[in-house]
Amino acid sequence: MVDTDTPRTEVAPDRTKRIAALWATLVAVPVTLVVGVIAFATIKPDDPEKSERTPVAIPSTPVVMDAPQLDERTSTVCLAVTSQLPVKIRDLPARAVSAGPEQNAAFGEPAVTVACGVPQPETCKVPDDATPGCVPMDTELLIMNNVCWWAAPGSGGATITTMDREVPVRVTVPESYENPAQWANEFSDTIVKTVKSKQAGTMPSGCE
Repeated sequence: MVDTDTPRTEVAPDRTKRIAALWATLVAVPVTLVVGVIAFATIKPDDPEKSERTPVAIPSTPVVMDAPQLDERTSTVCLAVTSQLPVKIRDLPARAVSAGPEQNAAFGEPAVTVACGVPQPETCKVPDDATPGCVPMDTELLIMNNVCWWAAPGSGGATITTMDREVPVRVTVPESYENPAQWANEFSDTIVKTVKSKQAGTMPSGCE
């Protein structure tokens, strides 16, 4: 009897298993990377500057401000202004003032101050007018939220005064604050509600 060898059958590789193994390898690499990134983020120390940053302490002492005598009508308008001011502007809380709370206000440290009933800056008479404190004829006035402001030039902070109101309001912003005009603008809405605009033709041309 002759043994007949049964021909060997070559088993073809399982294509499905190979593809599955390949995908498992490809997926495993990014998952490992993601896990590593998460672990690094978890153990990474906090930014030292952020962790050491602390709020500015607000002194309990009042902010020193002058309180000149005002006439009856101006006093009434200024009382309306100060009574409508918010208890905080951005992150600056309101503070007590040394004099005239019915016409003055202060916020934060260093203090942003508001003074109502101050002298109205006058427009210079000629282009090269050297009169101290006059508003140059070619100056660019700031119209913000329907209030016309003039930012006086100078160092050591900004002095910004309304130019279009029957009763002037002045805001002083210490130099440590960025964009001082935007800090003054925090009070524009209150001024619009409480102080009437000057009549047309009586305010600087840059305000009309």
